[in-house]
Amino acid sequence: MIGLVAAGAMALGGSAVAAAEPEPAPPPPAPNVMAFNPVAPSDFAQQNGEIYAFAVPGDLACVLSRGTGSYGCSGAIPAAPNAANVVTGTQQGPAGFANADRPLYVFETLPKRLEPGTRISFRNVTCGTDGTNTICNNSYDGGGFVISPAGSFVIEPNNPLLDRPKSGNPYFN
Repeated sequence: MIGLVAAGAMALGGSAVAAAEPEPAPPPPAPNVMAFNPVAPSDFAQQNGEIYAFAVPGDLACVLSRGTGSYGCSGAIPAAPNAANVVTGTQQGPAGFANADRPLYVFETLPKRLEPGTRISFRNVTCGTDGTNTICNNSYDGGGFVISPAGSFVIEPNNPLLDRPKSGNPYFN
């Protein structure tokens, strides 16, 4: 009888493990936006110089705010989490995808296009495109986002000099 109970428990335990969903794969590493050629932000100035506005692949409108330092894109974001149509970030910390009932950034016509292989920067935020993917992140802690037909995702902040759970030098054990 004990053998039957043990065998039954093992069978139940084994099936529960087999039925568990595997962890989703982490997003691929973001392309290095700093490898792109810089453009003059003044070429993209709008609203009396308060923002730098630019278009990226997929005809998304993107903005770097000179007043707040925030940044983001709005429009039909390809492969966005929860079909989001807006992604925004700030000078530090993670970016976030959201859904809005109207465009976050509205222009009479689409802003000037950011050409493939170029990047635009203001303060510690840089956005760039390789012609398919759009990458925006901050240099403070690396937070930002990637917009890509293969899957749009948030770049989690990761700065070993800022995130040190234990004392000591993060570069030496």
